[in-house]
Amino acid sequence: MLERIRIVLIGTSHPGNIGAVARAMHNMGLADLRLVAPRCEVITQESISRASGADHLLHSAQVVETLEEAVADATLAVGASARSRTLPWPMLTPRELGGRLSDECRADSARVALVFGREDSGLTNAELQRCHAHVHIPTNADFSSLNLAAAVQVVAYECRLAWLDGQQSAPSESDADTEAELATHEELERYFEHLERTLITIDFHDPDKPRQLMARLRRLYLRARVEKMEMGILRGVLTATEKAAADKAR
Repeated sequence: MLERIRIVLIGTSHPGNIGAVARAMHNMGLADLRLVAPRCEVITQESISRASGADHLLHSAQVVETLEEAVADATLAVGASARSRTLPWPMLTPRELGGRLSDECRADSARVALVFGREDSGLTNAELQRCHAHVHIPTNADFSSLNLAAAVQVVAYECRLAWLDGQQSAPSESDADTEAELATHEELERYFEHLERTLITIDFHDPDKPRQLMARLRRLYLRARVEKMEMGILRGVLTATEKAAADKAR
């Protein structure tokens, strides 16, 4: 299970924080680290020092330019959020997230991406809306600011507890074989592009007056946890709708 969990850091500005995150991950048995457009050097003397023996994770970390690249194959993306948003999204505590991981990671194709934002501003609304759910650490309201590595440590700890619990009740191979394969983040993003294009074609959606329509539809489909076969059906419906609209326009 732990091999199917990825830590994603966006726009990190201090190499020491990347090193400290690597240490936190290695403490809890996580090894998949992806860095999105870091604003600092990844491997420095300070990052190696703060990694405290986990610097191999710094050398193996993948550096990409966009969140989409970092989570393209993810079947569940969870964004860390320290504040409420104008459009409510499914919100989990780290303990609740841990409780979902056994089922989420059961299939061989499963990939869970835990996404953390910039030290100074966290994740943007657009980045959070690309996640199935948000995780919030219930800190002291009078002093809620958490260091990046501390936040990763808390969430990674719950991942490890979930893994330890899973060792006591591991599913049989036949159970794992029957798990439906979920659509990946990349497949979902292609669907959302297709959906918006179709809705514009049939005059249901006006991009100049969006009314949060696409954000609300995104939330709906992400909450539904669409399977690959279902995604094929949904894409087929959109294609047929576009064809019918084109035939009618002739």
